[in-house]
Amino acid sequence: MIPNVPLEDLFEDLIAKAMRGRHLSESELVEKTGVPRDILARLCRGEFCDEQALVKVARALSLEPRSLTMAASRVWSPRPVSIEGLEMFNLPYRDMRVNAYLVWDPSTRKAAFFDTGTDSIPLAARAKELGVAVEAIFLTHTHNDHIAALDGLKAAFPDAAACSNLAEPWPGTETFSEGAAFDLGKLKVSTRTTSGHSKGGTTYVVEGFARPLAVVGDALFAGSMGGGMVSFEDAWKNNREKILTLPDDTIVCPGHGPLTSVGEEKRNNPFFAAEFPV
Repeated sequence: MIPNVPLEDLFEDLIAKAMRGRHLSESELVEKTGVPRDILARLCRGEFCDEQALVKVARALSLEPRSLTMAASRVWSPRPVSIEGLEMFNLPYRDMRVNAYLVWDPSTRKAAFFDTGTDSIPLAARAKELGVAVEAIFLTHTHNDHIAALDGLKAAFPDAAACSNLAEPWPGTETFSEGAAFDLGKLKVSTRTTSGHSKGGTTYVVEGFARPLAVVGDALFAGSMGGGMVSFEDAWKNNREKILTLPDDTIVCPGHGPLTSVGEEKRNNPFFAAEFPV
């Protein structure tokens, strides 16, 4: 089952992330754009009060103006996705929610979890209800909201190998280097290091379904991207070069917010739409 999940970031979140990533304060943005301070402050608070001012802010922050305006107008969300062999869990964590995924080969019933979220009980119960054999637990990165239920999942599936990127190892896991590949029944799982949000953030590309899957952790969100907590520049570059170069029909499974696709993000993500003109 794929739950109906709202977008993780509103347009003011995109502005804030871009300001942090581009190292621009409100005062510097006022000077750079000529937008009055009070108008900029209202935009930064999430008030869509002046479209021309928003366009100026978008250009100053290297955000694509059309898609940022769409985000402010709340007229876009990704199309719903459903595919046999993919389940999404949207779990509470403090004042937000986090995603974990169960992926399995429908023919062999061999399965893996991607991240754990905050509660192993519904994940384990669903896997057992489906009658799948969980062989692996793949971590996209080791921030607490994504691994909080790891011990519980390992206890529920003691034969499953827990795996993390060598650039961001976690105790009790087997580590791999970028480019490592795994078999999951007839499915093929390959790894791409998409660091920037975290040191060893990993995107897992799953092939063997009618459409490829990319489980991206907090590298990329529908209409946004994760905060560049380690390096905004690396985060942006890795998203551009390692995720958005996948086929347009690739289903993107982010760590927060709804499922999306590579094609939708190339057209509608303000951080990247200028790189892929329609």
